Amino acid sequence: MGDSSVPDWLLPPPGGFTADDFLRMRGLPRHTELIDGSLVFVSPQEKWHGRVINLLLAELDRQAPDGLRADREMAVRLARRQMPEPDVLIVTAEAYDREDPSTHYFADDLVLAVEVVSPDSEDRDRDTKPRKYAAAGIPHYWRVEKVNGQTVVYVYERDPATGGYGVAGIHRDRLKVAVPFDIGIDLSVAGRRVR
Repeated sequence: MGDSSVPDWLLPPPGGFTADDFLRMRGLPRHTELIDGSLVFVSPQEKWHGRVINLLLAELDRQAPDGLRADREMAVRLARRQMPEPDVLIVTAEAYDREDPSTHYFADDLVLAVEVVSPDSEDRDRDTKPRKYAAAGIPHYWRVEKVNGQTVVYVYERDPATGGYGVAGIHRDRLKVAVPFDIGIDLSVAGRRVR
């Protein structure tokens, strides 16, 4: 694009980047996302954030039925200028095992997208990403927040009539849901080591 000492991704094209542009970029900081054609860089996370991701990943992976798998921090191609990276994902086993593409999933691979909110991601995780996940047809969305020191999971289901998410539950201490499959997670252990 320009000066070879400056990475191409520092200079967005008119109209912003596309998912194809994003997939060709090298040298991006870890966990960079593409939202509305713009690169979004993630700030360093709190310990709680990583520990909640680890808890959810382990429990969802353990409890997922045959045909579904849990994964973490993988980009999802939602649309031409949209490639967010949910903190935790439930995908089909076929998508999980697929070798190409190895860098991302597609929206129809996902059954659930989970975002663990941090101070710099509040607006994206509460508004932007759920709207985009719902528009892409992802049936379930969870938003996880730390409220007064407690881990709280806001569970959403996509309404096929409106195409948007509706609140299906707010869980403290224990997450217990029947969809997308039977899941029970002790949220009180989030952030501490469990043996």
